[in-house]
Amino acid sequence: MTNDQLGPRAYAAAHFGLELQGVDEELGLFRSIEGGGLKCDVMTYQNGGTYERLRQLGKPKFDDIKIQLGMGMSEPFYNWIAEFFSGKGTRKNGTIVAADFYYNERARREFSAALIKDMTFPALNATDKNPAYMTVSLAVEDMVFKKGGGEPIKMNKGINTQKDWKSCNFHFSIDGFPDACKRVTKVESFTVKQNILEYASGGRRTMSKTPSAMDFPPISFSMPAVDAQPLLEHFKKRGVDGEVPGRLHGQIETFNNETEAKNSSFKVEFFGADIVNAQHDKSDAGTDEIMQVKFELYVESMKFTYLNGSGSGTLETDPSQL
Repeated sequence: MTNDQLGPRAYAAAHFGLELQGVDEELGLFRSIEGGGLKCDVMTYQNGGTYERLRQLGKPKFDDIKIQLGMGMSEPFYNWIAEFFSGKGTRKNGTIVAADFYYNERARREFSAALIKDMTFPALNATDKNPAYMTVSLAVEDMVFKKGGGEPIKMNKGINTQKDWKSCNFHFSIDGFPDACKRVTKVESFTVKQNILEYASGGRRTMSKTPSAMDFPPISFSMPAVDAQPLLEHFKKRGVDGEVPGRLHGQIETFNNETEAKNSSFKVEFFGADIVNAQHDKSDAGTDEIMQVKFELYVESMKFTYLNGSGSGTLETDPSQL
């Protein structure tokens, strides 16, 4: 049988791309894209005392789009994340493109009025050499499914860049405690969210979505107990003695291994923070692990800044060199 008789060839899910309206350049390398499906509620009616039930479709709903990405993205996408952290609720139209083995376009899912709903920052660990990925969720108002035109898709760039960001490539700092934070070994994963409100209006079939308040999570990090005393003293003054020595400001910087200077790629700053919990590791005669203290900070606000290797310059201490 010929290829025409067999019908259109199936294609793998490994070749894909993302387009955003107004951005002509490639957006960069994604680890994965999922979601963006369509579903409808079923409405059931029963007339009078009969047992017959009638059903019909209700309003359509579109699943959130989840994008897993690292440092291999281009500046426009990171700027969108920065606007999300500021609470602007910037909307974007775009397209998820599926391609075949030859990177020719086979299918398109065009979405409109997308808002960043949340961003999950990965767990960072000074002993973990695996690549780190963030997860960004998009809430969309409408989705149109189209057949691909067969043109070559824009090739994702940034493959080498993505390999540069490992889980151990970070620097955690708090203003006023430069020596205490030099050897922070872990930062737990956290998720920044913007609440999305849904409204049904008039005869519109789809729901309109409006951004609401930002929700900034607590940040948990660990450091050797030998370095923790300044933060423990600060916590005692605030939590036990009731003194007001001032709330905390700090940042998490990420960097790569390609340059000797280890310039930062992006940073997440936190403001209006203070310690709410301090826990020492379990003491155990059968372990050789270094005694650690885990701190938890509440946070009032955060700021995301894309640096693209033009950040704070040389880091004095690499957390992986303990």
